[in-house]
Amino acid sequence: MSEAPSWKRLKTNLPICKTHHVFIGSKVKQNLPAVVEESLCGVSTLLMEVAYKLQALGKLFEQDNLALPRVAAFFQVESEREQEQAEAMLNYLSERGGQYCNKDIKRPGCEEIGGLLPALDVTLTAWKEEMGVMIELCRIAREHGDPHSASVVKHRFLTPLVPKVKLLGDLVTNARRVGCSADGAGSFGDYLLDQLQEELTSSA
Repeated sequence: MSEAPSWKRLKTNLPICKTHHVFIGSKVKQNLPAVVEESLCGVSTLLMEVAYKLQALGKLFEQDNLALPRVAAFFQVESEREQEQAEAMLNYLSERGGQYCNKDIKRPGCEEIGGLLPALDVTLTAWKEEMGVMIELCRIAREHGDPHSASVVKHRFLTPLVPKVKLLGDLVTNARRVGCSADGAGSFGDYLLDQLQEELTSSA
């Protein structure tokens, strides 16, 4: 068995596409390092998974027993934005001559979420993870001589995440303060947070 390329042994938390297929010579690579191509491929899938998770949360709060229309709309809008970011990253990958591997998207895993507070916590965790991934992707791109990818990831994908994480942090704090439910039983706190339309839409 031939020795794996040196970048394969990098210590990284990036969701690198381990089954990535590089079609040498099929397109002009425009100096796109293999590790950056595979990272962009993997991160695109991560963005899609976050989009589907937010979509599932939105549908959760459309149900009769948990009906919170503004909360549901918030998750649906953010799901659409995540999907747009995934498509933007795929377009950038294609522009640089890279390939995307069609992969099965993981199930959202929101079946056991029964209240507003855990839903906000899950979203905050997902966006913090996404921020960490984008920071790591910038670093990897710079270290492998691809400053263009580093710049695009920073300005197009990382920078918009900063206000989102702040917004979710504030929402989680408020949710705990007003006593939002964690078990799906519903509470006056859930109703109060749902009425904070300005805060729920402040990232628009």
